[in-house]
Amino acid sequence: MAVTNKIIGRSDVGEQLMPPEVTQTIIEEAPKESIMLAAATKATMSTKKQIQPVLATLPEAYWVNGDTGLKETTNATWKGVQMVAEELAVVVPIPDAVIDDASVNLWDMIKPRLVEAFGKRIDEAALFGVDKPSTWPEALVPAAEAAGNVAQVDPKGKTTIADAALEVAGKMATQGFSVNGFASAPGLGWRLRALKDNNGAYMYGAPGETGAAASLFGYPLRETLTGAWDASRAELVMADWSKVIIGIRQDITFEMFREGVITDSTGKVVLNLMQQDTKAMRVVMRLGYQVANPITGLEGTEAKRFPAGVVKPAAAASAGA
Repeated sequence: MAVTNKIIGRSDVGEQLMPPEVTQTIIEEAPKESIMLAAATKATMSTKKQIQPVLATLPEAYWVNGDTGLKETTNATWKGVQMVAEELAVVVPIPDAVIDDASVNLWDMIKPRLVEAFGKRIDEAALFGVDKPSTWPEALVPAAEAAGNVAQVDPKGKTTIADAALEVAGKMATQGFSVNGFASAPGLGWRLRALKDNNGAYMYGAPGETGAAASLFGYPLRETLTGAWDASRAELVMADWSKVIIGIRQDITFEMFREGVITDSTGKVVLNLMQQDTKAMRVVMRLGYQVANPITGLEGTEAKRFPAGVVKPAAAASAGA
């Protein structure tokens, strides 16, 4: 008599009766913060335009000639530097069916990414001038270059990034400004840690050491991780960040819409929220950017001083040689 040896296996059941578990945990990187919003001085703007008084001329003192000599007079002047708040915004439409069928709350998932996207745009505009509003002043990198606060990494390695940073900080010091923080390309902290002195010892801490937040010469070193950094233009940006101002007219807001239409630049309707069962999130932020460049006792010519500097990459140095 034949022996029947059958078993219902996994392949017989399939996913219809044994569906795979779908986790609601999304594997993703934590949203990265804006360098400008983290490092610059924040100011609250009560109107679209704000005037900041900046010292333009310095007062002077004079020796009095003898007991009955006349005391001379002096004055000081200020000029108004205008900061204009511009709008940064986006609309995110998602069909109701997609929201209903998703295993996670899509609105909650996308909000942190929108904050990161806004930070990227702010950094691109304020650091490098990418899509910068016309009412904003020159971005930090080109303005620092115009003032001569630039050094380049030697393509043969004779001048390290740290050497170039010291050179730029020295130039700024002769203009009356003190560096109190750095912004850099991604990974620069590790490249600094790889530098060794003539004895083979790590100059900025051995790789793998843990402890305080990244720093350079005792000042905060913030790497730009939003994708805004242009490595072809700069390795490192340093500044007296008390002079770099971000004005907040309206902090980022999220508003939901169930009705309305979305049009293109010609006025053509591309989406009707009510008719096409879609919701839209409108995200808006209004902010301004300005750099205070007051006269100092060391440099009276505005074009020859600036409270920020930049270290250029080796590739740029060799190309300009």
